[in-house]
Amino acid sequence: MTLITSISGIRGTLGGKTGESLSPADIMKYTIGYGRWLQARFPEERLKVLIGRDARISGPLVNKLVTANLQFLGIDIIDAGMVPTPTVGIGVREYKCHGGIIITASHNPKNWNALKLLNEKGEFLNSAQGEEMMSYASDTDFNFAPVDKLGKYVYEEAAIEMHIEKILALELVDTDAIAAADFHVVIDAVNSVGGIAVPMLLEALGVKKVTELFCDPNGSFPHNPEPLPEHLSIISEEVAKSTAHVGFALDPDADRLAIVCNNGEMFGEEYTIVSVADYVLQQSFGNTVSNLSSSQALKDVTEKHGGNYFPSAVGEINVVEKMKEVNAVIGGEGNGGVIYPPIHYGRDALTGIALFLTHLAKSRKSVVGLKKDLPDYHISKHKIELPKGIDLNGILEKISDQYQKHEIIKTDGVKILFDKEWVHLRRSNTEPIIRIYAESDSEVKSESLAHKLMKDISELIR
Repeated sequence: MTLITSISGIRGTLGGKTGESLSPADIMKYTIGYGRWLQARFPEERLKVLIGRDARISGPLVNKLVTANLQFLGIDIIDAGMVPTPTVGIGVREYKCHGGIIITASHNPKNWNALKLLNEKGEFLNSAQGEEMMSYASDTDFNFAPVDKLGKYVYEEAAIEMHIEKILALELVDTDAIAAADFHVVIDAVNSVGGIAVPMLLEALGVKKVTELFCDPNGSFPHNPEPLPEHLSIISEEVAKSTAHVGFALDPDADRLAIVCNNGEMFGEEYTIVSVADYVLQQSFGNTVSNLSSSQALKDVTEKHGGNYFPSAVGEINVVEKMKEVNAVIGGEGNGGVIYPPIHYGRDALTGIALFLTHLAKSRKSVVGLKKDLPDYHISKHKIELPKGIDLNGILEKISDQYQKHEIIKTDGVKILFDKEWVHLRRSNTEPIIRIYAESDSEVKSESLAHKLMKDISELIR
């Protein structure tokens, strides 16, 4: 049983005690807290909130709890149904809402669900906004609306179409080039909302041959839903067997994009943002941002095109805030998250697909060829489960002391910089674990570096 509150939302497992899992009581508590937070922000306005969800099994029940509690507060609801997370982010502004909630636990297994909370810009709450919201969730002294002022409910069935139209309108998306390339694309949507949205997008882009894997949005994930190489053997084999041009794998809420090369090998989730940025920077001079756990390849590509690269703390909203600060033309995260400001300040796998296919079409290269054009780094990602009550800050301080001869960044956890390689240690925002990311110019070196730090941490925990 798990319940985690963070800037990434309210996330937990279904089943268990109140306060120790994402129970109906906890869903009610945080939904009402969010609604009251919105009421405090817009005290003179009739409020409207956009709701969307992924396809996981608990989604319909959580949706009923969320919508009913907001309506009892007198807040009107636009329910977009099963849609990608970025569709809700874009829709908040498109439908002139005061906020939005996406009911999704992203890459977590089917026994998890979560409330991802958005502000009036369709962006995740920052730390200050999150603290304000949590204070309202903890306060039980409030009133519900009288019966004649209950919130209204409207179902919006065309939200995905709206999202796709905005993608097609992007200046750097070239549907003619994509159609002329006559691509064969394989997709793995892990039986969630990508199975609805991506085939629609590909058809609109002019892709005529699509092989669909796990595109039935029934919430029964056929494999671990996090789009990592070790979970994507089926799409890898299908791309190679069918001699497709490219494969795209998504997480359950379709904000992360993993790419499979034409030979069936993984493009690397770290390189999704790097490749898309390489294309965007060829057309639009400017700066880029990614989080501290992302590949240094983005820095190399940015500087190649004359721009400046800036790191941020981990967390989508932290990347977004840094992007706004430095006026970045593109940014994202090394988990396959592409953030492209002309459409929305949020991770968007659909926009990532459209930009990547345009890049692929115009380059007249294979996906393998595009990868060869990029800096060659290898990143190793590991995690250690944390025992209850562990003093993580104390452990990180001891690690810092141990490596004090090297440059250390403490913006988010501890990042130790070596010569052309680095390691980043931090507590996860979404799971009770410490993440260890290491990068070097070879897989052997990155794995060795990661395991060295894992051994250091394990010894300190013991």
